[in-house]
Amino acid sequence: MASKIDPTVEKATQEFRGKYQSLRDEIGKAIVGHDDVVDGVLTALFVGGHILIEGVPGLGKTLLIRTLAQAVDLSFSRIQFTPDLMPADIIGTTIISEDPVSGKRSFEFRKGPLFAQIVLADEINRATP
Repeated sequence: MASKIDPTVEKATQEFRGKYQSLRDEIGKAIVGHDDVVDGVLTALFVGGHILIEGVPGLGKTLLIRTLAQAVDLSFSRIQFTPDLMPADIIGTTIISEDPVSGKRSFEFRKGPLFAQIVLADEINRATP
């Protein structure tokens, strides 16, 4: 006894496959030869997960994530982890700004790189515990 697939579900599935393939093709214009990594990154994006990409320098890890963000029109930022990285370097900080016309001073919050839709934590192994 074969079960029938709901036509609306089948249509939605075909639409998703088409969009997935076009997104994969768009990323493939910049990233060549890493299909398994691209598929993994796209899977994590669609299920709302996080990704840990390991590799030697020069493999295009940053380029992959930046290209993905551009392809799906999401904001992108990168945090370069160093031993002297401070929380304000990630979340941002409040500064005193002065209005050039009135001379009034006020507090202004400057957002850090964490305020993006896709955030790349680069070289996280270099950060202090």
